[in-house]
Amino acid sequence: MGLPLDTILEGDCVAAMAALPAGSIDLIFADPPYNLQLGACLRRPEGGKVAGVDDAWDRFASFADYDAFTRAWLGEARRLLKPDGALWVIGSYHNIFRIGAALQDLGFWLLNDVVWLKTNPMPNFLGRRFTNAHETLIWAARAEGSRPTFNYHAMKALNDDQQMRSDWTIPLCGGPERLREGKVKAHPTQKPEALLHRVLVATTKAGEVVLDPFFGTGTTGAVAKLLGRKFIGIEREPAYVALARDRIAGILPLGPDALGFEQGARGLTRVPFGALVETGLVRAGSPVMDVKRRHHAHVRVDGSLSMGEWTGSIHKLGARAMGAAACNGWTFWHVEERRELVPLDVLRGRYRAGVGGRESERTAPIARFKV
Repeated sequence: MGLPLDTILEGDCVAAMAALPAGSIDLIFADPPYNLQLGACLRRPEGGKVAGVDDAWDRFASFADYDAFTRAWLGEARRLLKPDGALWVIGSYHNIFRIGAALQDLGFWLLNDVVWLKTNPMPNFLGRRFTNAHETLIWAARAEGSRPTFNYHAMKALNDDQQMRSDWTIPLCGGPERLREGKVKAHPTQKPEALLHRVLVATTKAGEVVLDPFFGTGTTGAVAKLLGRKFIGIEREPAYVALARDRIAGILPLGPDALGFEQGARGLTRVPFGALVETGLVRAGSPVMDVKRRHHAHVRVDGSLSMGEWTGSIHKLGARAMGAAACNGWTFWHVEERRELVPLDVLRGRYRAGVGGRESERTAPIARFKV
């Protein structure tokens, strides 16, 4: 059976998931019912009713019933994930701890819990507790040995070149993004697109398949389409399905130039210095030197350097010249081009562009570069 990509499946999530092929999903984002356990509706001080706290889809007869439901959909989720797939689930204090225990019992491997700090939370109307100003997300791999996608450098770039922390300050969904029917919110717990943007940029790649078994008004699908991901949504409420379809139909995907990620050094193809010698970017017999021209060495045919009686790699000879335990030879050693010193790292970049870049990015044939 093929995957119904970019489709909303209407019906019960467990049954719909059971009909999908095993090992076919890259990432699951789940926003399940919170099981708020309210015996009556919640009202504002002026008497208005708070929406979304007593809807039928959030009612369970007991904790045992909720736990059984949780294990059922999580079991299907684990079956559907690829070996290196992962799952995100969001909840409040009412349910997230029960879900966390179920995840571990079912063999998922917890990677992070992330706190979504709301800049504009709903106040505590009764004045008997702290204002609930956050929700918790759990990021879990399918199994302990899984290697799920994590775009570390993209998250760092998103955070002004600082490591992304596990506390995310994002406002509640509002303004034009909030779907309404007249003056009434179309869905009481619509998640902000900024939250899904961060999740999908962090833990998926373009073209991968994201499943949301509690699709609601389609935030996951809208952001997935925008970011060039494929989605499958499951939603049992026909009114929400209709809203989600209309919403996603109006999304224009980003072009390929906008979908690139910061990769960092780990995301680049490893290039040995010898490859530059073989292709003529650096010629055997050429001199290399440090930026102040205090130390000189010569390139040998095997990509090693000679410096007087010493021989070795660009890193070993750089360390020897500096009198240090280690050295990055790519930035220490330079070649002279048109009377200017150019670090070997620049030549490495030319090599990568010449053999692995897109056609429009490639330089002239690399053998034409002179030292």
